[in-house]
Amino acid sequence: MNKITILKSIFLVLLGLCFSSVLWAHGGAAGTDTDQCKFELEPNHWIHYTAYQPKAYPGEEFCGNIPNTDSLIQLVFDYQDIRYRDMNVSFEVTKEPEGTTIFEQKAKKHKSGTVVLALPEGVPEAGNYLIHITLEPNKNQKGLERLDAHMSFRAGAGQSTSKGDLLLYALFLFAGIYVLYLSHDGFKTKVDEILGKVKET
Repeated sequence: MNKITILKSIFLVLLGLCFSSVLWAHGGAAGTDTDQCKFELEPNHWIHYTAYQPKAYPGEEFCGNIPNTDSLIQLVFDYQDIRYRDMNVSFEVTKEPEGTTIFEQKAKKHKSGTVVLALPEGVPEAGNYLIHITLEPNKNQKGLERLDAHMSFRAGAGQSTSKGDLLLYALFLFAGIYVLYLSHDGFKTKVDEILGKVKET
């Protein structure tokens, strides 16, 4: 095995490690930013939120930007604290800044700690929307107060390329150039000449 083959193998292993670390850092799916997708109910107590458009973008997760307006939107909420599971929770989605209600679910308990809201037709138009969550304690929950939380999202802006995707594209471009550098003598000579001139300046 010659030096070029060994260098290629090492480079491909390093590239694979970089690729996997980018996926793990980004949650494994495009558009995901789970640390920011949350409602603060009380200090250090959160409801996590993820949006999906399973018909238009199967398997992809969204948060503050939902690409389409006229496709099924699923809003999924998870709350970990047991005490919240015994509270009556209501949801409302309004078009902003008008404040027009486009979706509403009356207050009820969600013992599993996960709530999935479905907007079958999506939202009526592109623009800004606000999710309102209200938690009301029941008669047996002494000392708990009503909790209100809000989170905004924008719909209809299309799907943007994530930073993770851009980094992957840059890595693949770099990998292609590097493999060409190792395997093509003419290209290697030119690059070495350019680098030599840069070092001299």
